[in-house]
Amino acid sequence: MRRADFPILNETVYHRPLVYLDNAATSQKPQVVIDAISEAYCHWNSNIHRGVHHLSQIATTHHEQARAAIAAFINARSSDEIVFTKGTTDSINALAFSLGERMVHEGDEIIVSGLEHHSNIVPWQMLCERKKAVLRPIPLRPDLSLDIEAFEHMLNGRTRIVSLAHVSNVLGTVQPVETVIRLAHERNIPVCIDGAQSVPHRAVDVQALDCDFLAFSGHKMYGPTGIGVLYGKREWLEQIPPHEGGGEMIDHVRWSGTTYNELPYKFEAGTPDFVGSYAMHKAVEYMQQIGMDAIEAEERALCDYCERRLSEIDGVHIYAAGQPKAGVISFNVFANGQLLHPFDIGTLLDHQGVAVRTGHHCAEPLIDTIGVPGTVRVSFGLYNDTGDIDTFIDALRKAITMLS
Repeated sequence: MRRADFPILNETVYHRPLVYLDNAATSQKPQVVIDAISEAYCHWNSNIHRGVHHLSQIATTHHEQARAAIAAFINARSSDEIVFTKGTTDSINALAFSLGERMVHEGDEIIVSGLEHHSNIVPWQMLCERKKAVLRPIPLRPDLSLDIEAFEHMLNGRTRIVSLAHVSNVLGTVQPVETVIRLAHERNIPVCIDGAQSVPHRAVDVQALDCDFLAFSGHKMYGPTGIGVLYGKREWLEQIPPHEGGGEMIDHVRWSGTTYNELPYKFEAGTPDFVGSYAMHKAVEYMQQIGMDAIEAEERALCDYCERRLSEIDGVHIYAAGQPKAGVISFNVFANGQLLHPFDIGTLLDHQGVAVRTGHHCAEPLIDTIGVPGTVRVSFGLYNDTGDIDTFIDALRKAITMLS
């Protein structure tokens, strides 16, 4: 019955029922989230925190309740450790600037991995250009898993931060972040986890992980676009300066200088997306009603079923096949020794009502390592089922026949 909660899934594409398998790019929104946005604008739209009138008080309450709910969702120690941003990309950019200004100097090193999304590469590259620092990627083994032994040898006295995806947005593989965090912490090096592809699909406990920072987006977890979170341990957020200036993030402004607000507000310059935070809160509640353990188990079963069905088709190559995945599978099709271009397959699937993603998935270094121009990616949400996969497989067989 979950499909009925998502109005867009009633749409047809080229006169066929929509099968939406592009959840790693963005998820669809349940009616409760759509209603929350409408409610906010219709009934209590008003700027928050500084207003003494009734609407402002209501809006402020909803915004701070959302912050507390999201803190509980990832088991942060305090809602003060939850900074609202525009999304994962914005969160990592904010961290790269703030931490970089305080901690990174010429010759220092920042470690990412060879499978990162551009959002966890480019902000650090920009920082390294400003500071004349060095960005070092953790190499991959032939099976596209992280080379943890190589990572351990990369850590040294010049390493300032490690930033790593929890789940690869291309491969769907779950990375050994617990090991990465432990090894980094043995050398007092902070770790940022890109949770864009993990927080929507599994329970993420920041205290159990002991990560120093966690970034994630609302729109990938059934919430609205334009809202996201940067979690940071209080001791780190207190050390680093704000990345933006303006209203809300100040304590006092004088011509002689400015003092900054308390956490988390010193990182939230300007009017926040209080409508987005309210809708994101509703998305979190929706997921919690189902249960994160249930979501993880169901999506793992879907990945296993999809890999099995794909392996039945001659010429299909699944990347990181057999490795545990969280809602994402990438593959290519080869016919007579030649790659069938992912774009062509994606287009033919679309004309059969099946939405997938093709290309480099904003992870060009990983795609270069694989040695292909791109992949076809299917990614699952809590409204998908084996029937969607069967429809996709039938459509893929037809596409291959047309292209071979």
